[in-house]
Amino acid sequence: MMKVVVAGIPGAGKTTVLNEALKIKSMDVINYGDVMFEMAKQDGIKDRDEMRKMPQEKQREWQISAAEKIEKMDNIIIDTHSTIKTPYGYLPGLPYHILQIIKPDRIILVEVRAEEILARRKKDEGVRQRDAESVEEIETHQMMNRMAAMSYAVLTGATVK
Repeated sequence: MMKVVVAGIPGAGKTTVLNEALKIKSMDVINYGDVMFEMAKQDGIKDRDEMRKMPQEKQREWQISAAEKIEKMDNIIIDTHSTIKTPYGYLPGLPYHILQIIKPDRIILVEVRAEEILARRKKDEGVRQRDAESVEEIETHQMMNRMAAMSYAVLTGATVK
Protein backbone atom coordinates (compact mmCIF):
# COMPACT_ATOMS: atom_id res chain seq x y z
CA MET A 1 0.00 0.00 0.00
CA MET A 2 1.48 3.30 -1.12
CA LYS A 3 1.05 6.90 -0.01
CA VAL A 4 2.71 9.48 -2.27
CA VAL A 5 2.79 13.16 -1.35
CA VAL A 6 2.94 15.59 -4.29
CA ALA A 7 3.65 19.14 -3.19
CA GLY A 8 4.39 22.53 -4.71
CA ILE A 9 3.50 26.15 -4.17
CA PRO A 10 0.32 27.55 -5.74
CA GLY A 11 0.88 27.91 -9.48
CA ALA A 12 3.72 25.37 -9.69
CA GLY A 13 1.64 22.96 -11.78
CA LYS A 14 0.77 20.17 -9.33
CA THR A 15 -2.63 19.54 -10.87
CA THR A 16 -1.22 19.37 -14.41
CA VAL A 17 1.56 16.98 -13.34
CA LEU A 18 -0.92 14.80 -11.45
CA ASN A 19 -3.30 14.63 -14.40
CA GLU A 20 -0.45 13.46 -16.65
CA ALA A 21 0.78 10.93 -14.07
CA LEU A 22 -2.71 9.46 -13.73
CA LYS A 23 -2.67 8.62 -17.45
CA ILE A 24 0.25 6.27 -16.68
CA LYS A 25 -0.76 4.84 -13.29
CA SER A 26 -4.23 4.84 -11.82
CA MET A 27 -4.37 5.99 -8.21
CA ASP A 28 -6.81 8.06 -6.21
CA VAL A 29 -5.77 11.68 -5.70
CA ILE A 30 -6.75 13.25 -2.41
CA ASN A 31 -6.34 17.00 -2.07
CA TYR A 32 -5.28 17.63 1.53
CA GLY A 33 -6.53 21.23 1.41
CA ASP A 34 -9.97 20.08 0.23
CA VAL A 35 -10.21 17.64 3.14
CA MET A 36 -9.09 20.40 5.54
CA PHE A 37 -11.63 22.78 4.02
CA GLU A 38 -14.42 20.29 4.75
CA MET A 39 -13.35 20.45 8.41
CA ALA A 40 -13.01 24.27 8.32
CA LYS A 41 -16.49 24.73 6.86
CA GLN A 42 -17.86 23.19 10.04
CA ASP A 43 -16.21 26.13 11.85
CA GLY A 44 -17.82 28.72 9.57
CA ILE A 45 -14.97 29.21 7.06
CA LYS A 46 -16.49 30.06 3.68
CA ASP A 47 -13.39 30.43 1.47
CA ARG A 48 -10.53 27.96 1.20
CA ASP A 49 -7.90 30.70 0.97
CA GLU A 50 -9.21 32.10 4.28
CA MET A 51 -7.98 29.00 6.16
CA ARG A 52 -4.30 29.99 6.08
CA LYS A 53 -5.10 33.34 7.69
CA MET A 54 -6.69 31.72 10.73
CA PRO A 55 -4.79 31.25 14.01
CA GLN A 56 -2.15 28.54 13.87
CA GLU A 57 -3.92 26.45 16.53
CA LYS A 58 -7.06 26.28 14.38
CA GLN A 59 -5.05 25.30 11.30
CA ARG A 60 -3.36 22.52 13.29
CA GLU A 61 -6.74 21.24 14.42
CA TRP A 62 -7.94 20.99 10.81
CA GLN A 63 -4.64 19.38 9.74
CA ILE A 64 -5.04 16.61 12.32
CA SER A 65 -8.67 15.92 11.41
CA ALA A 66 -7.77 15.74 7.71
CA ALA A 67 -4.74 13.50 8.38
CA GLU A 68 -6.85 11.06 10.40
CA LYS A 69 -9.29 10.77 7.51
CA ILE A 70 -6.50 10.37 4.90
CA GLU A 71 -4.59 7.84 7.03
CA LYS A 72 -7.36 5.29 6.50
CA MET A 73 -6.84 5.36 2.70
CA ASP A 74 -4.36 3.28 0.69
CA ASN A 75 -2.73 3.60 -2.74
CA ILE A 76 -3.27 7.33 -2.87
CA ILE A 77 -1.56 10.47 -4.05
CA ILE A 78 -1.88 13.30 -1.56
CA ASP A 79 -1.94 16.67 -3.33
CA THR A 80 -0.73 19.22 -0.80
CA HIS A 81 1.65 22.05 0.03
CA SER A 82 4.99 21.35 1.68
CA THR A 83 4.81 24.74 3.39
CA ILE A 84 2.03 27.31 3.66
CA LYS A 85 2.90 30.99 3.70
CA THR A 86 0.85 32.66 6.44
CA PRO A 87 0.87 36.15 7.93
CA TYR A 88 2.77 34.58 10.87
CA GLY A 89 5.49 32.89 8.79
CA TYR A 90 5.77 29.57 6.96
CA LEU A 91 3.63 26.79 8.39
CA PRO A 92 4.79 23.22 7.70
CA GLY A 93 2.21 21.52 5.51
CA LEU A 94 3.17 18.19 7.04
CA PRO A 95 4.48 18.75 10.57
CA TYR A 96 5.81 15.78 12.54
CA HIS A 97 2.51 14.91 14.21
CA ILE A 98 0.84 14.79 10.76
CA LEU A 99 3.65 12.72 9.23
CA GLN A 100 3.23 10.21 12.07
CA ILE A 101 -0.42 9.81 11.09
CA ILE A 102 -0.11 9.77 7.27
CA LYS A 103 3.26 7.93 6.97
CA PRO A 104 4.11 8.82 3.35
CA ASP A 105 6.32 6.50 1.28
CA ARG A 106 7.39 9.12 -1.27
CA ILE A 107 7.48 12.90 -1.46
CA ILE A 108 7.53 14.55 -4.88
CA LEU A 109 8.09 18.30 -5.21
CA VAL A 110 6.75 20.07 -8.29
CA GLU A 111 8.72 23.21 -9.11
CA VAL A 112 8.94 25.64 -11.98
CA ARG A 113 10.72 28.95 -12.51
CA ALA A 114 9.37 31.72 -10.27
CA GLU A 115 8.61 33.93 -13.28
CA GLU A 116 6.36 31.24 -14.73
CA ILE A 117 4.50 30.84 -11.43
CA LEU A 118 3.98 34.60 -11.29
CA ALA A 119 2.54 34.57 -14.84
CA ARG A 120 0.19 31.67 -14.00
CA ARG A 121 -1.04 33.43 -10.89
CA LYS A 122 -1.78 36.60 -12.85
CA LYS A 123 -4.00 34.53 -15.16
CA ASP A 124 -5.84 33.22 -12.07
CA GLU A 125 -6.61 36.69 -10.70
CA GLY A 126 -10.30 36.94 -9.94
CA VAL A 127 -10.58 33.14 -9.75
CA ARG A 128 -8.44 32.64 -6.63
CA GLN A 129 -7.78 35.05 -3.79
CA ARG A 130 -4.02 35.06 -3.35
CA ASP A 131 -1.63 37.51 -1.80
CA ALA A 132 0.68 39.14 -4.33
CA GLU A 133 4.24 37.78 -4.20
CA SER A 134 7.39 38.89 -5.96
CA VAL A 135 9.72 36.57 -7.89
CA GLU A 136 12.09 36.64 -4.90
CA GLU A 137 9.30 35.66 -2.48
CA ILE A 138 8.28 32.78 -4.76
CA GLU A 139 11.91 31.59 -4.92
CA THR A 140 12.12 31.74 -1.12
CA HIS A 141 8.88 29.77 -0.80
CA GLN A 142 10.20 27.04 -3.13
CA MET A 143 13.46 26.90 -1.15
CA MET A 144 11.44 26.49 2.06
CA ASN A 145 9.57 23.60 0.37
CA ARG A 146 12.83 21.83 -0.48
CA MET A 147 14.10 22.14 3.08
CA ALA A 148 10.79 20.96 4.49
CA ALA A 149 10.60 17.98 2.11
CA MET A 150 14.04 16.73 3.17
CA SER A 151 13.10 17.19 6.82
CA TYR A 152 9.94 15.16 6.21
CA ALA A 153 12.05 12.43 4.58
CA VAL A 154 14.42 12.30 7.56
CA LEU A 155 11.46 11.83 9.89
CA THR A 156 9.64 9.19 7.82
CA GLY A 157 12.22 7.42 5.68
CA ALA A 158 10.31 8.53 2.56
CA THR A 159 12.24 9.30 -0.60
CA VAL A 160 12.20 12.81 -2.10
CA LYS A 161 12.15 13.54 -5.81
